[in-house]
Amino acid sequence: MGMDRVIEKKKWTTKKIVNISAVALFLFFLVYLLFIRDRSSRLYVDPAQLSLATVLEDKFQEFIPVDGVVFPKNTVYIDAVQGGIVEKVYVEDGALLDPGDTILKLSNANLELSFMEQETRIYEAINNLENTKIGLETNKFVRQKEIVQLQYEIDLTRMDFDRKKQLYDEKVISSKEFEDAKRDFDFTIRQLQISLELQKLDSIATAKRSRQIDMTIGRMDNNLDLLRTNLENLYIKSPSFGQLSSFSAEIGETKSAGEHLGQIDMKDGFKLRANIDERYISRVHEGQEAEFDFAGKAYMLEVSKIYTDVTNGSFQIDLLFTGEEPGQIKRGQTLQIRLKFSSPTDALIVKRGGFFQETGGKWIYVVDPSGEYAVKRTIKIGRQNTYYYEVLEGLNPGEKVVVSSYDSFGNKDKLVFKD
Repeated sequence: MGMDRVIEKKKWTTKKIVNISAVALFLFFLVYLLFIRDRSSRLYVDPAQLSLATVLEDKFQEFIPVDGVVFPKNTVYIDAVQGGIVEKVYVEDGALLDPGDTILKLSNANLELSFMEQETRIYEAINNLENTKIGLETNKFVRQKEIVQLQYEIDLTRMDFDRKKQLYDEKVISSKEFEDAKRDFDFTIRQLQISLELQKLDSIATAKRSRQIDMTIGRMDNNLDLLRTNLENLYIKSPSFGQLSSFSAEIGETKSAGEHLGQIDMKDGFKLRANIDERYISRVHEGQEAEFDFAGKAYMLEVSKIYTDVTNGSFQIDLLFTGEEPGQIKRGQTLQIRLKFSSPTDALIVKRGGFFQETGGKWIYVVDPSGEYAVKRTIKIGRQNTYYYEVLEGLNPGEKVVVSSYDSFGNKDKLVFKD
């Protein structure tokens, strides 16, 4: 009879292996979910719909684009000094004028009548003063005639006195006759002395009065010249060489005193006038450089004048050419200027794009070297101009970034590019 054989129990059964494998797989799945799996939010996008740019290491210059309007470099304004009715128009708007060319004539009956009345009164006053001056000159000759007469009488009385003195010494005449002759001689001498003193005083007074009369007549002549000038101001004339602009006048139209009639644009060059946002008022200064492109060539300018009055959030500046002027620009033409705030410096730059409106320049999507996706990265933007942003932190030269608008990305951490 055979003995029973003990059958050894298998330690690794198929079922046990399956169970252990299932548990291990489950644990691995948990570890994957908790530690290994990419838990960042993602969005699948079509790369053809994106704008990519390469981060560059290049020269950077800060500037702002502004519109500049072309004006003549120097302008002379024409205003009506006297009011009146347009009687005749000699030239049209746009005419080239020389100094003194008549532009138009105004008529003013009240001014012309007033001129005639004042002219008559001034001439009468001048005539009276001239007569007074003639009287002073006549009095001078009267005094001279009186002195000559006294000198003649002195000669007669001296001769009589000398003769009677001799006769008196010879005891021919009485002492009374001698004394009478001496008294007459002394009297005429005293009269001459008094007349000479009077002549001296008259001469001083006459000279002073004559100067006053001459000054008064001179002022009256000036008043006449001023009246004639006021009358001449009814003829509006060109003050300089140049082109007449902003001029409009019709025969019979009334122009008031001080009214702006037009201007003379002098042919000595152009300037540009631009409106600048008030935020930059502390950063704009005279001599600041600017440039613009015209007909394929760059032209340099500098700020020549700053108008500090702020209107509707902006202030104005004038810019003059520092070198050659373009030959084809016209008054009133608008040109886009680049107003510079710095000199070119070495910097890390990235092309401007719509991403800035969404991120404020605080982050950007950086394309992975594989080209399969882009991830969000924190950056720091510094200065900017029309074409580029200056990157201060977060990017490296040669990296590609997404610069188009992020409006539809929902702030996802990763953009996965669809094939």
